[in-house]
Amino acid sequence: MANSTTQTKRKRAPKTFGKVKAAELYARLAEDRPDPHTELEFVNPYTLVVAVALSAQATDVGVNKATKDLFKIADTPEKMLALGLEGVEQHIKTIGLWRNKAKNVIALSQMILDEFEGKVPETRDELVRLPGVGRKTANVVLNEAFGQPTIAVDTHIFRVSNRTGLAPGKDPDQVEASLERTTPDEYKLGAHHWLILHGRYTCVARKPKCWDCVISDLCRFKEKTPDPAKTSSLGPKKPITRQA
Repeated sequence: MANSTTQTKRKRAPKTFGKVKAAELYARLAEDRPDPHTELEFVNPYTLVVAVALSAQATDVGVNKATKDLFKIADTPEKMLALGLEGVEQHIKTIGLWRNKAKNVIALSQMILDEFEGKVPETRDELVRLPGVGRKTANVVLNEAFGQPTIAVDTHIFRVSNRTGLAPGKDPDQVEASLERTTPDEYKLGAHHWLILHGRYTCVARKPKCWDCVISDLCRFKEKTPDPAKTSSLGPKKPITRQA
């Protein structure tokens, strides 16, 4: 029988924030951004579905540029189908994977008409049946269009949740489940927006702006980025002279 010194120690799963600490984190993010919303531009639930589906591997800014003119002429499934595949392609060519995305837009528009009487479904199980719509897209639509307290996990939220220790997880599904458990009910409706905006503008992938972070003291990230204004004020280091 192996003794304790030779046994392999199992790594404990990192703990999530407690409810009290999580509530403090969200309270600060809410004060910093009192009225958070998606940065994707849309005019109704249908155009939101299209915009979010187009946003995969693309920036919101890029999607908004493409959909600005598209939604002026096609803001319903009927109008999108009338525009046709080639018409959709012409409007979204600046977005990555535009050929596949155009096909999905046409296919989801047809399905909304055929199976949902022209209306965007209001359940996750129905939404994920639409071509090009995954769990993340469905959660965004449910939250933004229908006011449901869902938390869609993208790369920004995945990073913030793991880096801060709020809701660690190995994949988006684990993080989403952790966020559902950790996030107080009163903050669930805005949680997705607060976390994604914090990750997009403050807790960025490289050199997070820890010096300008409203939750820095709550965050478990050890390698916090120092304030560049303070470090630069120290002046350049003097060169080291070596004696012969």
